[in-house]
Amino acid sequence: MKLLAQELPSPKAIQETPAPGNNQDPLIARGLQKEQYIGIIGLAIALVAAVGFFSRRVEYAIMFAIFLSALLIGFFLLV
Repeated sequence: MKLLAQELPSPKAIQETPAPGNNQDPLIARGLQKEQYIGIIGLAIALVAAVGFFSRRVEYAIMFAIFLSALLIGFFLLV
């Protein structure tokens, strides 16, 4: 109960100080978005092709779902 009664510090008092002179964090991958999108699209195409090898109906269902999803995403982003 004591925690609820305590006063919180003001947001101005809480500040993050960046490390001096270290703007390049080696753990953050910068500039790889294009390659990631290409890889994801390639994996999606390979998945549809692999499923289509076994069942043509399931392949058509997956392609229809992807097309409908893209259409709905575009519609909701523009509205």
